[in-house]
Amino acid sequence: MCNLKFHSQEGKRRSKKLLEFEMSASRNKIVPALLLGLSFVIGSGFSRGIRVQDVAPKVDEYMNAAVRAHHFSGTVLLAHDGHSIVSRGYGMANLELNVANTPKTKFRIGSMTKQFTAMGVLILQERGKLSVADSICKYIPQCPQAWQEITIQQLMTHTSGIHEYLRLSEFQQRALPLPVASVIETLKTKPLDFKPGEKFSYSNSGYYIAGYIIEHASGKTYEAFLEENIFKPLGMSDTGYDDPNQLLPNRAAGYSLKAGGKIINAAYLDMSRPFAAGGLYSTAEDLLRWDAALYTERLVSRKSFEAALNSSVDASVKSLTGKYGYGWLTMQAAGRRAQVHAGEINGFTAFLARFPEEHATVIVLSNFDNMPVETIAHDLAAILFGEKYELPQARRAVQVDPRIYDLYAGQYALVLAPTVIFTIANEAGKLTAIVPGQPKIELTPSSETEFFVPGVNAQLRFTKDNNGQVTGLVLNQNGRELKATKIK
Repeated sequence: MCNLKFHSQEGKRRSKKLLEFEMSASRNKIVPALLLGLSFVIGSGFSRGIRVQDVAPKVDEYMNAAVRAHHFSGTVLLAHDGHSIVSRGYGMANLELNVANTPKTKFRIGSMTKQFTAMGVLILQERGKLSVADSICKYIPQCPQAWQEITIQQLMTHTSGIHEYLRLSEFQQRALPLPVASVIETLKTKPLDFKPGEKFSYSNSGYYIAGYIIEHASGKTYEAFLEENIFKPLGMSDTGYDDPNQLLPNRAAGYSLKAGGKIINAAYLDMSRPFAAGGLYSTAEDLLRWDAALYTERLVSRKSFEAALNSSVDASVKSLTGKYGYGWLTMQAAGRRAQVHAGEINGFTAFLARFPEEHATVIVLSNFDNMPVETIAHDLAAILFGEKYELPQARRAVQVDPRIYDLYAGQYALVLAPTVIFTIANEAGKLTAIVPGQPKIELTPSSETEFFVPGVNAQLRFTKDNNGQVTGLVLNQNGRELKATKIK
């Protein structure tokens, strides 16, 4: 948990401020390009001048390849100086109704919600309603002693040590509502994972609790506070807290891609559960408005925003490394400083990358919950900046001696959660894997040590020591690298 083009008048206004499924490739309906009539050359901030008309066909070539290789479905947007350069939809917003994705399609954005929660905290700080240096216990009744030294800033930098609420047994019944107060009461009973401030550990709990603090400090619901203080002032009329009971025009349906390429409706999730850690929906166009506002003081002062980002701590999030703080991971991408965040939630994945020095933006939203959006965004940024990139390609099977499968057979414990066991077996010359909670799958070799699952964006690599003994495996799925140690 977690997943853009201006109308002409809006674009003019912002430019003043900034200078201011089962699915085959043939069935994927590619929405016609919605390009602004721009013919300027992107200027000195880029590695070399790139004509906008050169970017669009390269993006389309890349995304068509992504449709073929990954079954990509969603929206992509590339922008410079607040102007949309490429804004297109690919695939279907609703496969059952045959409705195509467009730049106006609404997607759940998962953990990208965190940057809006962080902005809510900064707005309240500027208004004197709270301080990020405050103990969270100032806003939480009957606060446990272990939480007394935890500050709001530590929530914003994933350094609080509070137990991950997604691991609570209460969270596992995902189709049922889950009151915020109930989650916090349960978290109070859990020991800290580590001493506050001791290290970075990505935590949905921190932003979940921050949402509760926003409500306590503002006297409004989390949803209402963001609507009144962020979305409405910025004209983000297509962004909000997702409520499945609400009639929401242009809402995308979420899907999962199973082994063999079978497409199913994503598992239901009651949207009370992600709350301030992942409960929002948006469009590519609205997220560009959000990005543009961060160059201004429309929400908070530059001093306040920069101080927040400067408080970032060393971090590793999935396969990305950099400095994390207040809903942004600052890192190097396409050879430049970038502020990024990903989102992943049932049926949806999202990624936003902004390049402050170049005033450039890349947004990728998908209504599939297993989509390599980080890789796609990185490659689209490379296209934008004239850097090297490769077109997506479907993995190809190779012939290997099935006797080597005996070396891999056994049980593997996930490093981050040792009680989660992967079981690998050689079944009549076929390598199979059982992951807890999922049916058995067959692994297809792309080399003697690397395997993939046809139709799914997942790769598995076995690791060996210097003596050739298998020591573990590495699972890479949607940019997330999970390591497991062989235990038997």
